[in-house]
Amino acid sequence: MARTETRTRYLEPWMIALIVLAAFAVVALVVGLLVYFLVYDQKLFFYNASFRISNVPYQPSLEKQTSKEFRDLSSTIETMINEAFEGTPLKKRKIKSQVVNLREDYNGVLADVVLVFRFIASDRKEALWMSVNDLLLRRLRLPTWPLRIDLSSYKLREINKANGEHLISNSTVNFPTQGCGTRVERSVERIYGGNIAVEGEWPWQASLQLNGIHRCGATLIGDIWLLTAAHCFRGVRDLRSWTASFGARLNPPLLRRNLRQIIVHEQYAESVMRHEFDIAVVQLAYPVQFTAAVHRICLPEASYIFPENTTCFVTGYGALRDEGPSVGELRQTEVKIIGNEICNRWNVYNGAISAGMLCAGYLEGGSDACQGDSGGPLVTPDSRGIWYLVGIVSWGEECAKPNKPGVYTRVTYYREWIAARTGI
Repeated sequence: MARTETRTRYLEPWMIALIVLAAFAVVALVVGLLVYFLVYDQKLFFYNASFRISNVPYQPSLEKQTSKEFRDLSSTIETMINEAFEGTPLKKRKIKSQVVNLREDYNGVLADVVLVFRFIASDRKEALWMSVNDLLLRRLRLPTWPLRIDLSSYKLREINKANGEHLISNSTVNFPTQGCGTRVERSVERIYGGNIAVEGEWPWQASLQLNGIHRCGATLIGDIWLLTAAHCFRGVRDLRSWTASFGARLNPPLLRRNLRQIIVHEQYAESVMRHEFDIAVVQLAYPVQFTAAVHRICLPEASYIFPENTTCFVTGYGALRDEGPSVGELRQTEVKIIGNEICNRWNVYNGAISAGMLCAGYLEGGSDACQGDSGGPLVTPDSRGIWYLVGIVSWGEECAKPNKPGVYTRVTYYREWIAARTGI
């Protein structure tokens, strides 16, 4: 019986190495393509949805973004729209839905909403629009209590990025005056106990500079108006000595403006070291154009109440420590509102806090504004993510010291004064 001879063949080492290298190359190519399509081949898509709400009577306050009526109705609309994408693949793709305009329409209210999604750029636009439209329309066909939607008025159209961003900031001709309080939603060393801010994170922040050197912060409240502290101009009101700059860096700034007018509160006592009426408005020589990096904050109505313990942020170019130098980069820190009753305790400020002031920080210390932050903004977002100006950095005992939180000019207390001087 013949025996069949079996011969085992082995791969040469160089062949094994070549196969391994080829496998790595294939894996790297696949990973690279995935990264490209999942990250680099994505872009923002903007859609404008509009529909009539038939059971909400129109009133002029609905056209003012800072009014309670606008905020309440917008919040209800946005919640309803967000529900359309819950439990669907588009939920993770949706970046934002924001009511940009409410206007009169017969006996009801016409709502304009901008929706922002992040999709793969190579996807078919028609299919993307259809997906968004189908889900949104399906939600509107369900019960929409407390709203009644007239489906015959519903429209959805894709708009380009520039128009979408303009609608969100309400700076176009069709939506002229109300946009405020929007910002880049990202955060990356101390104002005192805080972090470096990135460009566009606090677009309303300005620097008031005396002979080219940073002196105080300020807040953009209109395309030609800044709000700041009166004590910033103590002894120096010559317009030729002052400039305002914008951006997260002092040098180089995003843009710079000369000043046309400085209006200090009439009852501010410059000759006396007191902190009452520590507020001023500044008119720029010519307007700024709103962008993602330079944009105005919302001013609250006089009746707006910011409760004790509300989380706020204070920003500025000021010192990192007491008596330290100002810095060239905008910084931010988180603080909480402290009630005036607590702040007036004998071991805190012993009765020095008046109705036109508010305290923010922590009684244990650690986070605070400091020298050079004076005049800058204390801000907080509402439930829709729209930012409001709560206070103006005014005074305090040293920086981040226990039982000595920062003291701010209360914006709601001076709201009518601001409106009378600026028309805002």
